[in-house]
Amino acid sequence: MIIYIGADHRGFALKKMLIEALQSDGHEVIDGGAAALDPADDYPDFAGMVAEKVAAGGATSAAPDIRGIVICGSGFGVDIVANKFNGVRSALAMSPEHIRIGRHDDDVNVLSLPADFMAPETALATARAFISTSFERDTARYVRRIQKITQVEGNNKK
Repeated sequence: MIIYIGADHRGFALKKMLIEALQSDGHEVIDGGAAALDPADDYPDFAGMVAEKVAAGGATSAAPDIRGIVICGSGFGVDIVANKFNGVRSALAMSPEHIRIGRHDDDVNVLSLPADFMAPETALATARAFISTSFERDTARYVRRIQKITQVEGNNKK
């Protein structure tokens, strides 16, 4: 699995910790920035890069499993940006249990985290749950719902 991760200045410290921990777990983690702590940076730059990589990776079934993690202070901004990309199903999760449902039922492929509202230990446990939980592909209603989401995306292209 390849995991892209990006954060603005408010999520910078959490991003660094997650990269280290997830690499120690044996995952390939690609840092999508910010490369340095800069209070003037903008979360759309980093969330957009991560979402673009996840969207491109999902374009072919031959691609390896690619997921993304995006972080800002509230988690809302990066979640909004990530969900602008076709094929991305980003969810703001506040706990491991929360993201397990999103992965299992909705095939969430980008995890949005709120650095200002989550302890680092909870963020790490949530990221690990995001990575380890599979989508329930054998349940027809879950697959049907993902297909409907894809149809909505296609209908809203400009």
